[in-house]
Amino acid sequence: MTAARPSLVQRFQSAGIVPRLAVILIGVPCLYVITLRGGIFFLLLVDLIILVGMTEFFRLMEAKGYQPTRMLGYAAGIAVSVHVYRGGPALTLIVTLILLLIMIREIFRPQVDKAVTNIAVTVLGVMYVGWLASHFIMLRELPGSLGADPEYGARLVFFAALVIWVCDTAAYVVGITIGRKKLIPRISPGKTWAGAVGGAVGGTLAGWGCAEAFLPFITPLAGALLGLASAILGQLGDLVESLLKRDAGIKDSAQLIPGHGGILDRVDSLLFSVPLLYYWFRFVVL
Repeated sequence: MTAARPSLVQRFQSAGIVPRLAVILIGVPCLYVITLRGGIFFLLLVDLIILVGMTEFFRLMEAKGYQPTRMLGYAAGIAVSVHVYRGGPALTLIVTLILLLIMIREIFRPQVDKAVTNIAVTVLGVMYVGWLASHFIMLRELPGSLGADPEYGARLVFFAALVIWVCDTAAYVVGITIGRKKLIPRISPGKTWAGAVGGAVGGTLAGWGCAEAFLPFITPLAGALLGLASAILGQLGDLVESLLKRDAGIKDSAQLIPGHGGILDRVDSLLFSVPLLYYWFRFVVL
């Protein structure tokens, strides 16, 4: 006999709705204040995300038997974020030097059979977490760097975060409520087509609402299209992290945030959507 499908209440309870709400109620106001303040405070926040995110990524790689060069990887990730914040040839030199040292480090390991993969996973950690997360800073600083109102930078970050938050929430609720057909079960057994569509619709509506509410330099239609694109890319980013965890045989990247897993589990969608928003606003709007 086929086991009875759990009730809707049981599905919400098993999904950890209470700790999720607690984290949102505490974390969102803190993130709002830091993002609004900007400057060095926002840089430090992103650096913290990079350090914790890279730690979780390297943990996944070590579960696969690889040996990433952690300290040099951390240094490169932070150097990239500082570079996009301050710029200058000296920081370019530092990033280049660290990447060279990551490769040189393998010369001194006693075993040589995993040299290529050790280098590759270290550099991937720098690019996947350090470089993509640095786009938070680039997006936050973009209006001010172009002579526009610096406050608009915070609004762009809020736009990115709100679209992904609404997308994730809509996908979560729709998937639990009516989701049946699995999206890509070999990668993420819990995700459904209904949830993916719900997330895309939620992101579209959020983009439209943000444009109406606090982004006067784009039309609501443009906001809706950006919301849709961000929601699609965000869900792809979530699937990429799920792929990494599935390959490593680990359910969550960490247990840092109750009900949410690790930092990567929270920012994986933004790592894919924020670069899209940065380059669109950089080359099309501002």
